[in-house]
Amino acid sequence: MDEMMMTKQMRRSALQRNAYDVETVRAMERPLLNRGVPLMRMAASAAAQVTDELLDEHDIDVADANIVLLAGAGDNGGDGLYAAAQLARAGAQVTTIAVGESLHIQGLLAFTHSGGRLLVLNPEASIPGVSNGFGAGEAGERLQAAMELVQHADVVLDAMTGIGVHGPLQGPAATMAQMLHPAGESAKGSHTTPCTNGEKPFVVAIDTPSGIGVNDGTLPGSYIPADVTVMFGAMKPCAMLPPATFTCGRVVLIDFGFDITHIVPAVSSIDNKAGTMLRRPKPTDSKYSRGVVGLITGSVKYPGAAVLSSTAANHCNIGMVRYLGPANAADMVLRNAPEIVTGKGRVQAWAVGSGVPTADALYVIEDHTSGRHSTHTPDAQREAIAALLNHYALSDENTGESVGNAGIAPNRRGSDLDCSNGPWAMPPICVDAGALDLLPKRVPQHVVITPHAGELAALLRLHGEQVDTSAVTAEPWRWAKRAHELTGATVLLKGAVTIIVGDSEMAGMAPQENDDETEHHIVAHKATTTYISGSGPAWLATAGAGDVLAGIMAAMLAQQNEGQIQQHPSLSATTAASASYIHGYAAGLASQSNEQGWEPPEIFGAKGIRQSGENPGHPIVAGDVVAALPQAIENLLGNSHELTR
Repeated sequence: MDEMMMTKQMRRSALQRNAYDVETVRAMERPLLNRGVPLMRMAASAAAQVTDELLDEHDIDVADANIVLLAGAGDNGGDGLYAAAQLARAGAQVTTIAVGESLHIQGLLAFTHSGGRLLVLNPEASIPGVSNGFGAGEAGERLQAAMELVQHADVVLDAMTGIGVHGPLQGPAATMAQMLHPAGESAKGSHTTPCTNGEKPFVVAIDTPSGIGVNDGTLPGSYIPADVTVMFGAMKPCAMLPPATFTCGRVVLIDFGFDITHIVPAVSSIDNKAGTMLRRPKPTDSKYSRGVVGLITGSVKYPGAAVLSSTAANHCNIGMVRYLGPANAADMVLRNAPEIVTGKGRVQAWAVGSGVPTADALYVIEDHTSGRHSTHTPDAQREAIAALLNHYALSDENTGESVGNAGIAPNRRGSDLDCSNGPWAMPPICVDAGALDLLPKRVPQHVVITPHAGELAALLRLHGEQVDTSAVTAEPWRWAKRAHELTGATVLLKGAVTIIVGDSEMAGMAPQENDDETEHHIVAHKATTTYISGSGPAWLATAGAGDVLAGIMAAMLAQQNEGQIQQHPSLSATTAASASYIHGYAAGLASQSNEQGWEPPEIFGAKGIRQSGENPGHPIVAGDVVAALPQAIENLLGNSHELTR
């Protein structure tokens, strides 16, 4: 492969796996605009071609198609108008519904010259050649006409807002969104295939779906989910972050040729980079050098979590697993995997908490004639975890004293661990489920926490935040970042698209605009990094899947070079994201499904096979994911660029 082809592939990979915030995108496009590159015409032409292809895929000739453009003011509306004009010239019946007070003038001229029709909804609109000031009665009639046009359309082009509008939709734009997507409905489709049911038109979003949080992935109000999003220049965070990512449908990215060299993305996908985090065994290895995992998981009540976490770690490319837990759990572990060692010993990484009861679960309310009261049942697993986690407690910045977990004072006496060098000398650790409420106030970044939304909300409340599960679900990135800020831990927030937030020390290029050109200045800084991982099918939402992830996480942490994760902050997040990717990828193999929570975008004009999502696969249980891990690791080690299921 020649150097030019390699460079092209590396650029394509970077575009498919990184998203940039709006300010960065605007700064990257400024030099091209200053040189007169016709970005709007390029965007519109690509959007029209994608729409034409969508029609063709569903046996609709463009000359027979009814297309409606929802156009707002500004450049996004201009992109839509030029695309609509091209489709009208190809023979489609195209109507533009103007939802704002103005339209892009040149785009409007191109559209009207192509024979397109225009319907204005806002009485206050100031659009050349269009009367305004109509009364409430006529405004209602126009809105009804707009609804009928949309209902009978084959395709709706959504160009109402783009990247320039923040907050919920207002006025006619909100009304059209509510009509196309009534409150309470889930997003139309996934990243794999359009999901039109024959009663609603296909929706092609121009750059981004209207009504979503472009920079933070939220859904602040009414929105229009797309079957296809034609995104311009570079991915925006909404294309990767939940819940907005689920509204984008299939994403087609138009490469404008931005200079993305050394530009720090807002969000990245781990994808096939996960394979580079697996340690290939060497002829000189022993079981100890390949990595040893220690587990304090499972309990008398939930011994199955011990089995799932230990067998997952055992199948994930390490040399040895040590298990510490109650006798019934240890017996089950050994029956399933007799090579696992029970008892204490040196380890390279820990996983704790899976299948362990929370503090609340240990309080029993008793009803006596004298009244109700609480009693606390001690749990040996929680006590062992608390003792271990206290060794990870960092000193409080104000008092200089170690800050332990709630209700249990740090105590190093009698410990079997050498903590002479403090928390930073401790092995990396995955803290899951029932151990999250034992987390010290502040910990190093090589402590990886793996909550779901409800568990993260509970942890944040322990830190004084007034937040519930629904708030975390609505703004997962915000609260994952907040948990990292409060605790110092690397945060893995589980979901169909998992979010990983951790430290990142990097020297990056910050684009700085001036009047004529964009200059890239090197900025060395300590920042956070965000990965997403969406490699798993929906079948992965099954009991015990989190226990399996904890075992994989510990194994991935253990097989990194000893001490490297503590010394290099970014490795914690990269390793955690890789574990999540392997977890989902193995689930895809086990279920024989090619559906995923998130897929990289197609690059417009690039050759390649589109992920069809036509094979949903079959149900699985957590043990099936464990069984698929060896094949997943073989595939990842053998070829980290082209993976198939």
